[in-house]
Amino acid sequence: MKKVLLIVLPLMLFLQARANVKLPSIISNNMVLQQQGKVALWGWALPGEKISILTSWNQRTAKVTAGADGKWITYVKTSKAGGPYYIKFTGNNEIKVENVLLGEVWLASGQSNMEFFMAKTKNVSYTGVLNYEEEIKKADYFGIRMIDVANKVADVPQYEFEGSWKVCSPATADTFSGVAYYFAKEVHVKTGFPVGIINATWGGTPAESWTKKEVLEKDKDFKVILDRYEQQVKDFPTASAEYKEALAKWKSDSSKNRGAAPREPIGPNHNKSPYKLYNGMISPIVPYTLKGVIWYQGENNAEHAYQYRRLFPAMIENWRDDFKNNALPFYFVQISPHRSQNPEIREAQLLTFQHVAHTGMAVTTDNGDSLDIHPRNKKLVGERLSLWALHNNYGFKDITCSGPIYRSMKVEGKKIRIQFDYVDGGLVAKGDAALQEFTIAGSDEKFVPAQAVIEGNEVVVWSDAIDKPVAVRFAWRNVPMPNLYNKSFLPASPFRTDNWKGITEGKN
Repeated sequence: MKKVLLIVLPLMLFLQARANVKLPSIISNNMVLQQQGKVALWGWALPGEKISILTSWNQRTAKVTAGADGKWITYVKTSKAGGPYYIKFTGNNEIKVENVLLGEVWLASGQSNMEFFMAKTKNVSYTGVLNYEEEIKKADYFGIRMIDVANKVADVPQYEFEGSWKVCSPATADTFSGVAYYFAKEVHVKTGFPVGIINATWGGTPAESWTKKEVLEKDKDFKVILDRYEQQVKDFPTASAEYKEALAKWKSDSSKNRGAAPREPIGPNHNKSPYKLYNGMISPIVPYTLKGVIWYQGENNAEHAYQYRRLFPAMIENWRDDFKNNALPFYFVQISPHRSQNPEIREAQLLTFQHVAHTGMAVTTDNGDSLDIHPRNKKLVGERLSLWALHNNYGFKDITCSGPIYRSMKVEGKKIRIQFDYVDGGLVAKGDAALQEFTIAGSDEKFVPAQAVIEGNEVVVWSDAIDKPVAVRFAWRNVPMPNLYNKSFLPASPFRTDNWKGITEGKN
């Protein structure tokens, strides 16, 4: 009899645990739900269990039944921005989610420059925005919330992550993404709407890590990414042993000429693995209803910038498909000047902006550092991203959201005339100095420094060394220092008028 009880008791406890309604971490106290829409609510329960969901903003009850696998999902209508509210989930047990706001929900993702904390953190180089101590003291916004998706590499798509929503205050803002905080603050202050940020970021990661495996598999141009990774995993045991030996030798070398630390090889659990951050950090968010996405990434794709021309748009389409919104706003940061960042990665981002609908690009050529790939002025970046949201999504049509963007060119004898979009009433040279960073070339494809002058909404470029010009480039180097702006003092994007083969085209 004792033996039977010992067997039955764990089984009963297991069934009882399964019977309890369970919610994902993202549906929890302090969350923000997208206002005035149909938002997804989901979780797990006993197969066939009936769940009632009471939403306090309209005192309505939705009913849903768990499937054979125990999963359930339903959609409820939200009213206009406001709160706090509560949601009561009732099945065999009851869960009350409290302090819920209705407002605007944005997913912030990318690598270290988006991950970059507000406060300075020990042992992490990319933390601490400018004047972070004063900024955090002022970060008291009940209407701004953020949830951090825990870093996770996963072989298959995950349905849950560790994390909890935090109300923005001087006690919590230290670990908020700096860029996302300033973006949220601008939107919140100017619209009055609560803003929820889902922060899914990991430093040093390429775009393919954030892209679904099936997307990479079905495109022959991305097959090289998976083939390269397969070989890296195969070589990992040997490469790992060699790395450990080289690292120990590097650490024991106290000379000034020891160089940089050896690079850790990519293995099956590396954060640079293709598709595995999508599995571990984006998949668990789906299908949470979003207003849009802000993105700061590209540094780790600069070596394959030509490939990024197609990879980045493919990732955007992947996310839009998964969140079931083909017009999901996707606003991103063009990579800042740094010695490791070639101009072709900025061009790949510019082309994405020009050819993918419902995107916006924040140019940051005036926020670079040749030695530090993590510029600390995240206020400038977050605010420039917010210009796109405010203009496109919140009705502030008087706000200029971009600096000048190259549109077309026309050869006029020994000169080339450049036309731009987003001129905002005219072009200016910052500081009233001569225009910098223009080069010009003839058919021999050899560029030389050029003179350039503003004529209304256009720029005329020439060089006495070129009699028959055919192409112009602007800010076309790793660390440019351009000074072309529009009258809203937003900088012009780097560009080139030619399509001659670059240094990353054809690179595997």
